[in-house]
Amino acid sequence: MPTVTIRVNGKPATATVEPRTLLVQFLRENLSLTGTHIGCDTSQCGACVVHLDGSSVKSCTMLAVQANGASVTTIEGLANGDKLHPMQEAFRENHGLQCGFCTPGMVMSAVDFAKRHKNPDERQIREWLEGNICRCTGYHNIVKAIKAGTEAMARAGS
Repeated sequence: MPTVTIRVNGKPATATVEPRTLLVQFLRENLSLTGTHIGCDTSQCGACVVHLDGSSVKSCTMLAVQANGASVTTIEGLANGDKLHPMQEAFRENHGLQCGFCTPGMVMSAVDFAKRHKNPDERQIREWLEGNICRCTGYHNIVKAIKAGTEAMARAGS
């Protein structure tokens, strides 16, 4: 069985895994980082989004061995201690969540989006979110949260 070494949330993590182990399983089962959710197992819902070397990826369709040597950031790695990341704070302030199941993946996707789009309009935000499904809300508050989070990240220089 292969050994996988990944830098997760700034810390090295090594485990021996079966070759078929998905990245989301590695994070949840080997590292107990359960903020990354498994929603559909088909890459449709986006609940499993993490950052791999700075870009958002769906961890339910990526093997852990494919991430060997990479840097992964999960929702647990965004906050700085008790201080929420600006996008997390924007989701909280704008009620961009309801049950919260999709929220980690939404936030991770939104952070990547904000790094790529400094002054997005609603259409750009909604197009980016096509890979993330929320079954509880209309997307109105999520879009507001991403717009506010993007502005906050720009002010913070992130």
